[in-house]
Amino acid sequence: MRKTLIASAVGTVLALSACSDNTAPSQTDTVQTQQQAAQSADVTATNPLLVKSMLQYEAPNFAEIKDEHFLPAFEEGMKQHMTEVLAIANNPEPATFDNTLVALEKSGALLTRTSRIFYNLAGSDSNPERRKIQSEMAPKLAAHSDNINLNPQLFARIKSLYNQRNELNLDSESTRLIEVYYERFVRAGAELTEEQKTAIRALNEEHSKLTTQFSQNLLAETKKIAVIVDTKEQLDGLSDAQITAAANAAKDAGHEGKYLLNITNTTRQPVLAQLNNRELRKQVWQASANRAQSGDTDNRPLVARLAQLRAERAKLLGYDNWASFGLENNMAKTPQAVLDMLGSMVPAVVANTKLEADAIQAMIKQKGGDFELQPWDWEYYAEFVRQAKFDLDENEVKQYFEFDRVLKDGLFYTMNRLYGVTFKARPDLPTYHPDVDAYELFDADGSSLAIFYADYFARDGKRGGAWMSSFVGQSHLLGQKPVVVNVMNIPKAPEGEPTLVSYDHVTTMFHELGHGLHGMFSDVKYPTLAGTSVSRDFVEFPSTFEEDWAANPEVIANYAKHYQTGEPIPAELLAKVMKSRSFNQGFDTLEYLSAALLDMEWHSLSADEPLQDVNAFEAAALKKHGVDLAAVPPRYKSTFFSHSMGGGYSAGYYAYMWSEILAADAFAYVQSQGGLKLENGQNYRKNILSVGNSRPPMESYKAFRGQEPTTDALLIRRGLKTKVD
Repeated sequence: MRKTLIASAVGTVLALSACSDNTAPSQTDTVQTQQQAAQSADVTATNPLLVKSMLQYEAPNFAEIKDEHFLPAFEEGMKQHMTEVLAIANNPEPATFDNTLVALEKSGALLTRTSRIFYNLAGSDSNPERRKIQSEMAPKLAAHSDNINLNPQLFARIKSLYNQRNELNLDSESTRLIEVYYERFVRAGAELTEEQKTAIRALNEEHSKLTTQFSQNLLAETKKIAVIVDTKEQLDGLSDAQITAAANAAKDAGHEGKYLLNITNTTRQPVLAQLNNRELRKQVWQASANRAQSGDTDNRPLVARLAQLRAERAKLLGYDNWASFGLENNMAKTPQAVLDMLGSMVPAVVANTKLEADAIQAMIKQKGGDFELQPWDWEYYAEFVRQAKFDLDENEVKQYFEFDRVLKDGLFYTMNRLYGVTFKARPDLPTYHPDVDAYELFDADGSSLAIFYADYFARDGKRGGAWMSSFVGQSHLLGQKPVVVNVMNIPKAPEGEPTLVSYDHVTTMFHELGHGLHGMFSDVKYPTLAGTSVSRDFVEFPSTFEEDWAANPEVIANYAKHYQTGEPIPAELLAKVMKSRSFNQGFDTLEYLSAALLDMEWHSLSADEPLQDVNAFEAAALKKHGVDLAAVPPRYKSTFFSHSMGGGYSAGYYAYMWSEILAADAFAYVQSQGGLKLENGQNYRKNILSVGNSRPPMESYKAFRGQEPTTDALLIRRGLKTKVD
């Protein structure tokens, strides 16, 4: 088998080389071609991607995988996958569940393996070669997907199974798989005319190129917009560790003797809460808010065209706009339901935000300032308001949140108490970066469940934000157990010093492990239905649910200890931290709502509307919904709104709020049933985390909770309603 794979891969590479130039080769060209062929053969002969990894659960062998392996593996993977799909589509036997859907579920193993590894590395550990591969593969993979989704013979087989699904005597998960496949193919354009299919192929190819360029522009912007500071005095307000880290970052970037402040992925920048120098705060904020709006990395033309492309695609498929298309299979169902949900919150949130702004303006005056509140002032003076209201110093708080203790005595401890699982370090497993640690997850009965990679620290080549992904998905059909990764961008302390994290980072660590558990606890037969393969407005529910355990009294007593003395966080300080969680909720909620509404407006455009002026459109959208407060910009502006314009959450950024309703209701219910105990965790795991998309999400929620959720717990969670015992 290995020899066959190698031969096919070499043939694919050579065929592509031969097609690259229609002119007759010279003798020199012939020699060069032979050399290139020999090099390609050598690469594929030793390509570890072409066979399953021999490591536990097929975890990638990062010690062997090199960038030069990806293109041959992609090409051979697409070739093998298409051969398998065509055999299914052209099978002369009548369609059965096994010879069509089970066969499809088993197809494409090499392409899936290569894609999962490559795109995880492209996001968390990028380099010029990987970005080049990403650009080259984007249109090819889009075309490959279209060749499958638009194959009429294949769709005819799927449709016949769909039409007789209730007479096939299948179990509920298998019936669900038929329905998911049928909907996927219809929504991809399987029922379109040939002319329409040609049009949608062109749109998909262009879309893949533009979303790739959008992401790569933002990655390039990370270095381009970093703020260089000349003197240490300008950094007054930062801790010694932060200043040392800034000096080291500047040295690494070729600016020895200076200081470098990196820009994180949101409009808001953490250092704005600390910097005493107002001009530097302004410079940092402007670098953030105005990114990707000039030069070679100007994303404005991409944003305008992406919105138009999606609208054109929706029209071809019979929808008024991309939002209507995108929401049809989500829990929300319609754009109006989303706008009603978000809009209902705007008046109270804006009113609350204006009160916060008044308090901050008064603090500016109290501190001797004679200027109107600006976005770069908000967090800085909000800290003074917070300190006055709660007598709380963030730097003091961080001393009780040392990274390793938060991870092991916080996250891992909670998951043990709630689900009975334990994490065992696996230093023997190779990782893709020295900062990444590998763990094995064991169940309460001692059985092994999954491999978990922890990649928490910021570095060059990693995109902003925090996320979970999988190197291997769970499937009983394929005999696969999950291999999952959590990725964050926590600033790492200088060598030899402990990394102290904010409470926000603590809750984000719990959040991402919630996604991780959703993948690692998956217990379904079919890979298409496994783990986090659920609707966008359900996928954030399990992660948000885990956040509140960070504040559970038993949990926080176990991990919130002084990094030097080991003393537990004082009760008075902890009470201040907990009370302060509702502080600045107007600002926090408004910047989120603004971004969610902006996302909906971009994707509510019809295909007949012209390309938009991005800045003008953004301003008009915010004004339309009454969220255009100058001092509180959207969490993401259009040119760096990866959730929306990058494609994954287009017309879906509202999902965080929708999911928070589920999470708050679920967490309140668990507390009413005794809180942190195994019985509650097992109920939640069985009915939410293990079932993936094997049944409709609301069915899963009602199986866990016994009823649909209400918004009461959400309002309490956000400090907008008082809990009544």
